[in-house]
Amino acid sequence: MDEQNQTKFAFACITGAPNVGKSSILNKILGQKVAIVTPKPQTTRTTILGIHTEGNTQIAFTDTPGLLLPKDALSRNMVKSIQNAASGSDIVILVAEAGKKPKPAELSVIENLNKQKLPAILVINKIDLLKQKERMIPQMDAFSKLYTFNEILPVSAVSGDGVKDILSAVSKLAKPGPFMYDSDELTDQPERVICAEYIREQILNYMQQEIPHGVAVVIERFEETSEGIDADANIYCERDSHKGMLIGKNGQMLKQIRKSAQSALKDFFGVPVSLELWVKVKPDWRENEALIKNFGLNFEG
Repeated sequence: MDEQNQTKFAFACITGAPNVGKSSILNKILGQKVAIVTPKPQTTRTTILGIHTEGNTQIAFTDTPGLLLPKDALSRNMVKSIQNAASGSDIVILVAEAGKKPKPAELSVIENLNKQKLPAILVINKIDLLKQKERMIPQMDAFSKLYTFNEILPVSAVSGDGVKDILSAVSKLAKPGPFMYDSDELTDQPERVICAEYIREQILNYMQQEIPHGVAVVIERFEETSEGIDADANIYCERDSHKGMLIGKNGQMLKQIRKSAQSALKDFFGVPVSLELWVKVKPDWRENEALIKNFGLNFEG
């Protein structure tokens, strides 16, 4: 087979501190939203695979939760999933925020990179928010002294500036080999999981403080009909007071969450979506390994 027609493939892990824009970068690369995005840290809970196929090159990008200090069984599992994703990857994409010194989470990633000697790209995101662009120069210098990155790329996930450069840099590092996924696949996420995540995204958008992080969404029924999609979901929270806030006065909060989730899911699936939502209390579920698994939050790498 001649080199031009030979297929290339790579697993690329997107990692970094919470809220640096990892999911936004993945969505921008794919040209479609497969990972939910909110302004709140820890929006991403599990690793999400986004598949980009162009010409003879396929890259499977793994979006990971933001690196954090584990404080319960859920976050301990999240940290484990990040470590598994990075160690099983061909390339690591470390995302940092423009103008900031290396954070403990980033230093932890670099420590592992130095052990494994993996090809790595440093992506400096949110350049659109940095008024003094020259502040990136000492930042790039600081990171360069910690690891020999294949490339350092300033980008804006919001505007899309520089995102194509990430794809180009990763594609250059892909090795000859067969595609691991069908060329028209965009994600490995089942439709039920996507549905649950879009509902959780709206809860994160509408609810304040600790409540959203103590919520899990489980799809109990998912049916494709001639008119679109019908789904039933249970929203699990940890306290009766949280349940009351999620439902809201006269059920208004839950109605708003349902309406917004239906609209977002219609955009994703391309057909009308009808949701029925119920709120249930499971005290301290984030410390319960069995419930974490029952809620579909499986972290095995």
